[in-house]
Amino acid sequence: QRSTLQSHPFFPPPQPKRTQDQDKDHHSLPSSVMIFPVAIAALALSAAAAPASTMSARTRGAAAPTLRNRLQKFAPSQLRETRGQRPVSMKAEDFSGARKDLEKKFVEKRAEFLEETQDDRAAANPIGTVGGTAPMGKFWDPAGFTREADPNQVRRYRESEVTHGRLAMLGTLGFLTQENFAPLFGGHIEGPAINHFQEIQSIAPNFWYPVFLAITIAELGRARYGWEEPTKSLFGLRPEYEPGNLAFDPLNLAPKDEARLESMKNKELNNGRLAMLALAGMIAQELVTQKPLLA
Repeated sequence: QRSTLQSHPFFPPPQPKRTQDQDKDHHSLPSSVMIFPVAIAALALSAAAAPASTMSARTRGAAAPTLRNRLQKFAPSQLRETRGQRPVSMKAEDFSGARKDLEKKFVEKRAEFLEETQDDRAAANPIGTVGGTAPMGKFWDPAGFTREADPNQVRRYRESEVTHGRLAMLGTLGFLTQENFAPLFGGHIEGPAINHFQEIQSIAPNFWYPVFLAITIAELGRARYGWEEPTKSLFGLRPEYEPGNLAFDPLNLAPKDEARLESMKNKELNNGRLAMLALAGMIAQELVTQKPLLA
């Protein structure tokens, strides 16, 4: 056994015993002390590099089923999601079937939409063809706001459109007039119209109170004329009320002929739509430039 250790590369043959003088002259550690850590490291590396065949058959037999079970557990064909008591399959063929059903429903809905003409939609709507002019057709609603809305809601849309259109027409005229002709308040109101409210309030702090009172009275009169009582319906229009028609025509400009009357209604709606876009552009321009429109 001693001869075997002596022949091993990690265990060199014993060195002759040193004298005290040799130990004093030689200050390095003995070579056997340095060999032991190297030997331990080599043994550890050789054990880590051992081939997989060294595993016992019993160990391989215990590990393989566990891995196979994990793979089967997460296989796509076996995935299931439980919603309540009903399992939902996640197979690819199920997704394919659902996609085909959606495509079929989309085609049917698209065909129904194309077959329905603007005349059909206008006939089924409580506002009719008023407001539908060339080049958009008799009933232009590409976003489908009126398709699922009830008749009262469609009439409220028209009421809002007419009211805001009239307000925008007055607003565009007010912007252009006030910025170029302002005799009130001694001519001290200048600059862009978006700042006139604050300038008037600084000069005449009580000026806006009667204005707000007049607006409130006008709005209450409009609500009592066209809208149902709040105890009956909170947002309902009266069945006999035509949206926008407040029976206010002091100059008697409304024509008696139905065709001409519809033409005038279309003109009012189109000019109101244009005025809403124009007023939005005016406000945006003055917010950016902080200058009057025609400066």
